[in-house]
Amino acid sequence: MWTLTIEVEDELYEAVAGMATQARKTTEELGAEWFALAVERLLNDSLLKLAGSITSEVPDWADRHDEYLGRALYEEMTGARSHAEQA
Repeated sequence: MWTLTIEVEDELYEAVAGMATQARKTTEELGAEWFALAVERLLNDSLLKLAGSITSEVPDWADRHDEYLGRALYEEMTGARSHAEQA
């Protein structure tokens, strides 16, 4: 097992400490769980695995695909038209 030390602003630490207290965990336990979940999500991101395998006119899709998918889903659910469709 490894130890990872990070520095965060006081406000952020206090917020996480409060959440940890509510979850009946130490701040370190909660932080380690969140870190593990974030790394697992990145490692298992099926769209990110496709990065570099297709050509796209959207240069930042690998970093912002969740945002683009969310926007498309929102537009589909609300009937909103994208800026490209309006042009």
